[in-house]
Amino acid sequence: MNVEETLNGLGLALPAVAAPAGAYVPAVVSGNLVFTAGQLPFVEGALPATGKVGGEVDADEAAAFARIAALNALAAAASAIGSLDRVTRVVKVVVFVASDPSFTAQPSVANGASELLGQVFGDEGRHARSAVGVAVLPLDSPVEVELTLEFA
Repeated sequence: MNVEETLNGLGLALPAVAAPAGAYVPAVVSGNLVFTAGQLPFVEGALPATGKVGGEVDADEAAAFARIAALNALAAAASAIGSLDRVTRVVKVVVFVASDPSFTAQPSVANGASELLGQVFGDEGRHARSAVGVAVLPLDSPVEVELTLEFA
């Protein structure tokens, strides 16, 4: 599988890895797993929107932001393992959704990340997932995504 070609076919490319905003690294390898730090939906170094999902940000926009954050997480993983062509399985996806108190559709937001991973990795992109509503995320981001990937 050539992940770069697959991404190009989707009209996407891996972005530059976002610089950590604290005392951590973008991704860590342990054995044959790579764990990414939570990634925000930065586009060229800026958040495309801020605020709560179900408030200032609607669910469809948030799903698109989850897709961007997942792409950023893939970039972090690639920086740690050299190439996404080494990925043999998407193991776990965690999507945090900064939610208005009345918003309960976190899984639909998380689908933005999950669907991208399925498009990129096919059956190997099927994964376990958590979609978690939270009060606030760093920089008032609407979403944050972290990945656990297996690689060879």
